[in-house]
Amino acid sequence: MVVNTIHWFRKGLRLHDNPSLKESIRGADTVRCVYILDPWFAGSSNVGINRWRFLLQCLEDLDASLRKLNSRLFVIRGQPTDVFPRLFKEWNITRLSYEYDSEPFGKERDAAIKKLASEAGVEVTVRISHTLYDLDKIIELNGGQSPLTYKRFQTLISRMEAVETPAEAITAEVIGSCTTPLSDDHDEKFGVPSLEELGFDTEGLSSAVWPGGETEALTRLERHLERKAWVANFERPRMNSNSLLASPTGLSPYLRFGCLSCRLFYFKLTDLYRKVKKNSSPPLSLYGQLLWREFFYTAATNNPRFDKMEGNPICVQIPWDRNPEALAKWAEGRTGFPWIDAIMTQLRQEGWIHHLARHAVACFLTRGDLWVSWEEGMKVFEELLLDADWSVNAGSWMWLSCSSFFQQFFHCYCPVGFGRRTDPNGDYIRRYLPVLRGFPAKYIYDPWNAPESVQKSAKCVIGVHYPKPMVHHAEASRLNIERMKQIYQQLSCYRGLGLLAMMPPRTLLHPLGGDITPALYRPLGNVTVRTLVMPQAQKSRDSTVLKQVPTCDHTVLELTDTHIH
Repeated sequence: MVVNTIHWFRKGLRLHDNPSLKESIRGADTVRCVYILDPWFAGSSNVGINRWRFLLQCLEDLDASLRKLNSRLFVIRGQPTDVFPRLFKEWNITRLSYEYDSEPFGKERDAAIKKLASEAGVEVTVRISHTLYDLDKIIELNGGQSPLTYKRFQTLISRMEAVETPAEAITAEVIGSCTTPLSDDHDEKFGVPSLEELGFDTEGLSSAVWPGGETEALTRLERHLERKAWVANFERPRMNSNSLLASPTGLSPYLRFGCLSCRLFYFKLTDLYRKVKKNSSPPLSLYGQLLWREFFYTAATNNPRFDKMEGNPICVQIPWDRNPEALAKWAEGRTGFPWIDAIMTQLRQEGWIHHLARHAVACFLTRGDLWVSWEEGMKVFEELLLDADWSVNAGSWMWLSCSSFFQQFFHCYCPVGFGRRTDPNGDYIRRYLPVLRGFPAKYIYDPWNAPESVQKSAKCVIGVHYPKPMVHHAEASRLNIERMKQIYQQLSCYRGLGLLAMMPPRTLLHPLGGDITPALYRPLGNVTVRTLVMPQAQKSRDSTVLKQVPTCDHTVLELTDTHIH
């Protein structure tokens, strides 16, 4: 019997550690590697030009690697449920393979494709390779529920079997006698499209700070590992003006698109640790950063409402303001706070910002200053951030807005003091907000306080050339802390300061007076609300280190990194 196979690329855009592709090739006569430009991703998702460029570069690199193996990538536009029945018939397919997708909508899509394959008599091969562990086994160990604290997650991980070693890379030897049928018009029919072909205006588009693809990912990994002293003693890196800029060893977008295998990264680090004999334990080691990614994947896998507040069983239902004007100013870097605006400008231009910069702008939008829902900020990150991952992005926004996972709402980032402490000279501000370049360091973080003569000397009058602050930070943050305090106090009335799983829907008082609609605050599942009063410099649970930094009127909260940068 002739075995004709399709490997369906989604994430996992690589030839190294691709067990489903390797399994699919075994014993096959022909293989076609397919990527579907799925409207589920392209249409319904809000994806910006930098993310599209990164994806297309990943596909171009993958196609180039396949060419070296006398194969090609077949890029096809359409819905998978429409595309596959046609391909099964046209190519006489007998086997389909793909990488397991743990996200709820991905599982729903794959179930539909598996059904179509079964009806067509096509065998389906699925392997796990986007995560370190089988998430279902973690959940099974936890009694059928996703762990919702990092401490509990670590406990479960310690009981899991060892991480599987990466699969052998796809080489000519692995492919053997398996061939790819190609036509002379392959590029015309199945080539990787350009940004222009997808309808993007590329005039004025700057060169990519983060080039996409497996080749770049593996090069960066080697650079990363060359820094042996840093890796061997890895702890949360201190933030400074240089760390605010994109690093040639940054890996997060490559892990998100699967250009780099998390298992390869894990085992390369393990080998390095053994060589230098300086093991460092999670969560401050680089292992810890990989496990944070795994934690959010596990929390999200069985929760299709994970990226929503309403109907999300683990999310506190907070009465956020609907303020499109404030949201637009934040997203476009027009808040009047140079630190916030520089971060959002870098994000829009380059598709990446430092993890603590993410914390600062997320706090500012939500519980810190603007009281706008974390869902709105998450959507902006989904559009602009190269490494925006459905599970990690939503989980991080719930965390930083104190809507789930983390409840130290009384700490917030000062949009003046935190930046000043990080980069006292203001070089980062000058790089991304050249209109403020002429201000001395003394005023560059709060230029509205500069005397008129200083503003004129800097050729930037606040309110004319650069906006005035859109809020009074001290007043807004005090008000919002009080709002959060009253929300959590009302929640605690029903279940003390412990589990809130059985809390019934109630009509509660709005923190600013008046009634809220019934069931506005819903159950939190297994989330534990921690003590609402924390002594200075105390460590929170789940191994998240809190450091008190005196700036402005409030303490600044620094969290351990939840991403790989």
